[in-house]
Amino acid sequence: MRRRTTLQAAAVAAAVGLLAAACSAPDSGDGGGGDAGGSAAPDEVPETPSEPVTLNILDVAGNAKLTEGMVAQFVEENPDIISSVTWESGGAPDLVGAVQPQVDSGNISIDLVMTGNDGLSAGIDQDLWIPIVDDFGDRIPNQANYIEPAAAMQELAQGYGVVTTYYPSGPLLQYDPDVVSDVPSTPEEVLAWAEANPGDFGYARPANSGPGRTWLMGLPYLLGDEDPSDPENGWDNTWEYLTELNQYIDNYPTGTGQVITNMADGTWAMTPITTGWDIEPRANGQEPARIEAAAFDDFTWVTDAHYAVIPQGQSADKISAIVNLLNYILTPEVNAMAYDHGYFYPGPSVEGATLDLAPEESQQVIEEFGRDWYDDLIESMPTTTPLPPEQMVLAFDIWDREIGAGKYEG
Repeated sequence: MRRRTTLQAAAVAAAVGLLAAACSAPDSGDGGGGDAGGSAAPDEVPETPSEPVTLNILDVAGNAKLTEGMVAQFVEENPDIISSVTWESGGAPDLVGAVQPQVDSGNISIDLVMTGNDGLSAGIDQDLWIPIVDDFGDRIPNQANYIEPAAAMQELAQGYGVVTTYYPSGPLLQYDPDVVSDVPSTPEEVLAWAEANPGDFGYARPANSGPGRTWLMGLPYLLGDEDPSDPENGWDNTWEYLTELNQYIDNYPTGTGQVITNMADGTWAMTPITTGWDIEPRANGQEPARIEAAAFDDFTWVTDAHYAVIPQGQSADKISAIVNLLNYILTPEVNAMAYDHGYFYPGPSVEGATLDLAPEESQQVIEEFGRDWYDDLIESMPTTTPLPPEQMVLAFDIWDREIGAGKYEG
């Protein structure tokens, strides 16, 4: 497989697509479809493509770490369905700008998008995705295998995306045991520690960080707010808490990578974290392996997932290939590859995708860098889905204006 690493390639492809649309016959796609804004009707999509197709996958969620091996294995086992795959990566904020011109022109060069909730929602708002579950759900019967919280995340897709990978996320705490001897177990104890150690606790701007936003959305549950689903009217405790905590925080990085650097070089001694961001940086050597993690006494997991979506205007043959691929990804033996290096721990979204089915390398990483108490915690503590997109954006806006203003670079 080939890989391009920036969304600029997609933008170029979009521009080329517009030019090609002006110069080529309107029905030059394979297997039908290709009309501006329209896709092949479900009864026009064959069970398998009329000939092997090539797929260009755009990843705006870091999903390739988890599913690239699954896709490669499908291609190897099913060369009559997919002949080759190209991956591109980019940022979710740029997704609509890359896909919209292709959908509008009917010249689709991005065949499949792997995205988080942000890109999924942005595309739904712009009517960019085909209703894959409504139109083709019966061809992806392995969706019936979803574990319960992954099924809840699937509901957020409104029929426009298929959950491929899932994790409970957080919020947890990560700390340097050489500095932190009395580990907090409540938000109030975190606040007291931060007051006693100004500048040593921090987290990233929530709009730019998975652990940052999980911390933000998890606090209303930790602090007993009136309505954790309403950041404007139901988060009085959270906003008061973050305002007080802000006194002891010097700045807010605009990305989780800087959080890991701050923990690794000793700039910080404590930060809110998720399971995946706790495991993978230590496994990859970005953080010292001795860095520890802890859970709050009483908290609610704020879950997360990755979705597969198909741009409008896709050809019948490619839709056929993609739904076959997605059903394959949701088989336990294949979905177990999502354990990876712990990036989305656990990672699988379906029942039966246990660690013993994962590649040997993944099993070794989890054994060495995982936490032996994670699985019990995942099993025992309640879960909730993240805020709907509009409410999440509202929460980010309030945080930017009332908490982080002047302490982050927008």
